[in-house]
Amino acid sequence: MVTSTTRPGHGTVFVVTESHGDKIAFVDLTSPDAPVQSETVVGAAPWAVAVHDASRRAYVSTAVGLAVVDLDSRERLALVPFQAQPSVIEYGEERPGGTGVVVTPDGSAVYVAITRTGLNSTVERFDTATGAFTDSFEVGLRPFDVQISPSGHEVYTIDHDSFTLNTITVPEHVVTSTEIAPFGTEGGLMSHYKPHYAAVAEDGTLYLPYQGQGLVVYSPETRTYETQPMTGDSHQHGVGLTTDGRLMVVGVGPIGGATKGPSLTIRDIASGEETLLPLEKGHENVIEWLDAPDGRRKAILTGGSTSRGPWNGLAIVDLDSLELDEIAVPDMPQMGVLIAS
Repeated sequence: MVTSTTRPGHGTVFVVTESHGDKIAFVDLTSPDAPVQSETVVGAAPWAVAVHDASRRAYVSTAVGLAVVDLDSRERLALVPFQAQPSVIEYGEERPGGTGVVVTPDGSAVYVAITRTGLNSTVERFDTATGAFTDSFEVGLRPFDVQISPSGHEVYTIDHDSFTLNTITVPEHVVTSTEIAPFGTEGGLMSHYKPHYAAVAEDGTLYLPYQGQGLVVYSPETRTYETQPMTGDSHQHGVGLTTDGRLMVVGVGPIGGATKGPSLTIRDIASGEETLLPLEKGHENVIEWLDAPDGRRKAILTGGSTSRGPWNGLAIVDLDSLELDEIAVPDMPQMGVLIAS
């Protein structure tokens, strides 16, 4: 997951992981001709980044540990090995090591998912005061994403290969698993009708898209869900919410039962109405950007798709006119967060 304690959508610098390298990039979204201000080495195959604004710290999940970065100096302060440290370094969506990561609102703890080869994944708790991992909790298989409730009292793993969502209570650390399989589990590991990423609304509701054919609306209170129809019909990965009540979902293309090409779906949460923007390239994730120089509400799409057609850049989409621009960023940028310049 991408998390920050700043107001959602605000900031002009996009801190993004270079998933096929070993760095994060600080991208100035207001300077498209020379966007990459600087890069910081964090560790091989960085996946996701979580930011705690008050302490000016970024936490980056990599294949080889959790990197701690000072946002002011842009220096890596530490690279802490996981308790379940991988024995090999690999790249791509099936690699072992850290994936989703979140930081608690008070900045006291970081929770990072660890994919383990041939085993269920774990979530490890990192204590920011001591700079050490303190606990480990078994979850499902290959969580692409980790989310946290608005209050910080629950952490969620989106377990791609086990069709599950695991809830970890904070600070009690009780783990509860819920099957999320609106299209069934037939096909198992070969199925594409599985969860990838989720977005959490201010009321705590989680939204998980499936193949551009169904949107799971999950209630943490009851641990139940309903499935609403979608029109994108594209293998979907990243998902984000806007501050004006829209859901944004990126589609990779016609994979595993989905028949349409890459796209951005913009869905009105209240009405369910969808606008579909066909794209020439696949994308991995999407977040809202509110501080564009022209005052327009926009979306940032990361080019480093871990599934199909990864590319070295970001797409910037005007959410009303649907006009699109591209910014070059190296090594297949995957997940990022906005910070103040």
